[in-house]
Parts: sequence; C-alpha cells; structure tokens
Amino acid sequence: MDQRMINVGFGNAVLAGRVLAVVNPKSSPMKKLREEAKEQRRLIDVTEGRRTRSIIILDSNHVVLSSVQPETITLRFMASLDRRDDEQPEKADK
Repeated sequence: MDQRMINVGFGNAVLAGRVLAVVNPKSSPMKKLREEAKEQRRLIDVTEGRRTRSIIILDSNHVVLSSVQPETITLRFMASLDRRDDEQPEKADK
C-alpha cells in the first residue's frame, strides 16, 4: 500500500493509497453524500470552521471535508508521486 501522506490542510494528512476521489462539494450528490456520512458517523471534518472547498472520499468509506481547493490537493498528490519516482533507484534490466 502507498504510504505517502497528502496534506489536506491545517497540519492534517491522509494516506495517498486510501484516496479514491477528491471532489467539489457544491453538487447535489456530494451534499447528499456528506449528509449520509454525517448520519453514519463516517464524516471527518478538518476544515477548522472554514468553508468546505473539497470532499475527499477514502476507500474505508470515510468522507473527509477540507478547506483546501480540490485542484491544490490534486497538485500535492501529483507532486508526491514525482518525488517518489525520483527517490526510487532505477532497476537494471538483466
């Protein structure tokens, strides 16, 4: 499993390997998903009272609310992929 941590704001992070999607919270289906997760106690709010700008859906069926834009989280995810690729030694073909 991918052990990289992705910063989702205010010193909070999620495991990159657990992230299924990073979505905009404004659509009707996402509002419904948020309410259902809250009712089922699967909602994790890391906005620290600020406006929710992205919803992160995890493979454990938890829903994380973040005040960081979805595009920013995606860029952080991609940057961590690039760093991981740079750190791995190249395998010699035999």
